[in-house]
Amino acid sequence: MSERAHLEGNPRVLAIGYSGANNTGAEALLLADVEDLRAVLGPRASITVPSLNVGNLRRYLREGSGLSIVRMPYVFPAAVWRLVRQHDVLVLVEGSTFMDTWGSPLLWYFLWAARCARRAGKPCLAYAVDAGDLCAQNRRLTGRIASRMDLIVVRAKAAAERLRACKVTAPIEVTADNALTFVPNPAELSRARASWPEATGVVGLAVVNFHLFPVGLRPFARKAYRYQWPYAFSRSRERSRAAAALASAYAELADWIVDEQGRSVALLCMEELDGPFAAAVLERMRHADRARIFSSRDYNASQMTGLLRSLDLLVTARYHAAVLSLAAAVPQVAAGHDLRLRSLYEELGLSELCVDPRSPDLVEILKSPIQRLLADPEPMKAILRRKHDELLARAKDNREHLGAFFSRQGWGP
Repeated sequence: MSERAHLEGNPRVLAIGYSGANNTGAEALLLADVEDLRAVLGPRASITVPSLNVGNLRRYLREGSGLSIVRMPYVFPAAVWRLVRQHDVLVLVEGSTFMDTWGSPLLWYFLWAARCARRAGKPCLAYAVDAGDLCAQNRRLTGRIASRMDLIVVRAKAAAERLRACKVTAPIEVTADNALTFVPNPAELSRARASWPEATGVVGLAVVNFHLFPVGLRPFARKAYRYQWPYAFSRSRERSRAAAALASAYAELADWIVDEQGRSVALLCMEELDGPFAAAVLERMRHADRARIFSSRDYNASQMTGLLRSLDLLVTARYHAAVLSLAAAVPQVAAGHDLRLRSLYEELGLSELCVDPRSPDLVEILKSPIQRLLADPEPMKAILRRKHDELLARAKDNREHLGAFFSRQGWGP
């Protein structure tokens, strides 16, 4: 191979994920993955991170020392093909790699990158990712393209089972979410905590309007319905009514937390696009003066993680809010439309505390465990400490698999 001397000296890594969307989970995951790549490849590594919004990504990821950021257009096929050819290895680093819950275009982005790597003869690794429910067409696409990848590392046994159900034949290793290895920067925590509501304690609500999803390819959608052209959210009168009812339910729950539990409420937007829904919840609250919105638009992964770990209790519809709070054993319950969240609660042994957010009795269902956990948090804290340690040990295996993968290619520090 004509470039072999170059490859052995300075492998060029293309790390494709969901970067630049002001998503706390994606930020924490990317920072942990970059640390692993640097640890495995040493100072000679050259890492490129494509971003949907370069400005957002540069907010927390610094260029230099072998790391560069490039813009990824929303119409991505040509740009992905060009970048894959310019690099020596492709690493898929987004947790929601093999899912169409949020929208098929995101899945197609990752599958197209993997297909380009195969066509260009470049090694391809999916690193500590997840798999969810897929429509029939996407199952076939995933089975065909993912089978040709060199290695897939998934962060849950259930994810491996879903991929095998799609007839994926590539080697699969099971570990845990690499965001568990993310260490917040202590210097960045003070700003967020200085804004904490004054009260005897705080309950966090990590909310998401799941009625907006999946995002689809809809170039002629109204501007108000767009995610980013040519993609748009799912919209209908029925969905709008359901979203309004969900916001009212969260507002009722938040007021009950203030009235009956004596806590303030932090409305946590783990992704910037959760902001309008959190605002709708706040507008419906009687005790809006006892609540505040904390958005990933304003707070980086370290700051949001610090907030999560300072809670008395977490009610979450966001998977990474649950994951990033585990290190502090924050008692939690979930309103989980997301299959990843249900799978995580199964691993934690807390399946009964992951409830269906579509339930008309959502507020009443949540009140009992919230009241119990606030009155006596220690039993759950003990469970979460033990489970966190188990998951963290598995997450540390990610770096071992990464090192073995690069070693097989002839690269290392």
